[in-house]
Amino acid sequence: MTAEQLISDIIIPLRTSDTGEEALGIMNEFYVRHLPIVNQHELLGLLSEDDILDNDAEAAVGGYNLSLQHPFVRTKDHLYDIIRLVADHQLTAIPVVDEKRHYAGLITAEDLLRHFAENGTFREPGGIIVLEMVRQDYSLAQLARIVESENAVILSAHVQTFQESPRIEVTLKVNKQNITNILASFERFDFVIKATFNEVEYFDSLRERYDSFISYLNV
Repeated sequence: MTAEQLISDIIIPLRTSDTGEEALGIMNEFYVRHLPIVNQHELLGLLSEDDILDNDAEAAVGGYNLSLQHPFVRTKDHLYDIIRLVADHQLTAIPVVDEKRHYAGLITAEDLLRHFAENGTFREPGGIIVLEMVRQDYSLAQLARIVESENAVILSAHVQTFQESPRIEVTLKVNKQNITNILASFERFDFVIKATFNEVEYFDSLRERYDSFISYLNV
């Protein structure tokens, strides 16, 4: 999945002549706190809600000093690169440019979350297993062999690291809802099972997080 496949054309970029008040109106309408400023096809920068509050809201945004240093992704950038930039800069939207650095569109944080929620991996029935281990013990190949020994496969895997700690959490989604035998196999290999979820619990948790995120955007 690349940036060009996630672009939304619903939100029209700002012009340099637009005022801060007009920008706030668009932000409130689409539940974002960031909007691109575009002149013709050139991306000039990304305006944040804080930039408007730090300047004269009745003035044109073209005269603002922007706090963000041109964060953007290119059309061919991978989904993971997009997520990294969004997280690093705490963005609610990120501009996309083509190889000539012409503005191609916008990706919102809601678009990213919706992509994961609608991804086939999430839709396919299965069970969730969260393992805790130290970094040097992590081997996806070994985890896959254990799961496959119980006639199942890993649909997705996510590794969470912790700052200044050798500990990691590995979240696996497997294609079986009854994961009792898989859990027993992990225990035989001395893996620490931190949590498990069945399909209903998992999607309820995902929906709750999605609703919380939307509520946050609405604030």
